[in-house]
Amino acid sequence: MYGRKVKLRLFFILSVSLILILSVFLILRSLEENVIYFQSPTEIKILSEVEKKKIRVGGMVKNNSISIISNEVKFVITDFKNEINVIYSGVVPNLFTEGKGVVAEGYLKDKNFFLATKILAKHDENYMPPEVKAALEEK
Repeated sequence: MYGRKVKLRLFFILSVSLILILSVFLILRSLEENVIYFQSPTEIKILSEVEKKKIRVGGMVKNNSISIISNEVKFVITDFKNEINVIYSGVVPNLFTEGKGVVAEGYLKDKNFFLATKILAKHDENYMPPEVKAALEEK
């Protein structure tokens, strides 16, 4: 019924479409496994159940909450509504201080306790490294 050229074009279009759909599916599937969700202490408090997936908790380090014992750092992250206790073993970033923003990556043990595997300290848009600041003041 259809000519050879029409059948060949149809086969080519269907093949390319199938490969494209399969590629998009595989990319989305791999991204789904590697996504780490960000949550605040308030969002954690309203969870129905605690999942054993890696998440990021963000907020401010509560004043007078940092406790360092050998290589273990304990502190409290707050969003000024709710708080979550965090334990981290390792070296913290230089920008990690009380009253500053922080993002902790790790695993939720329960709604009040977070075991961090990585600490990411945040700074504001006006931050300038001390070396650059000193160099600008000299000029």
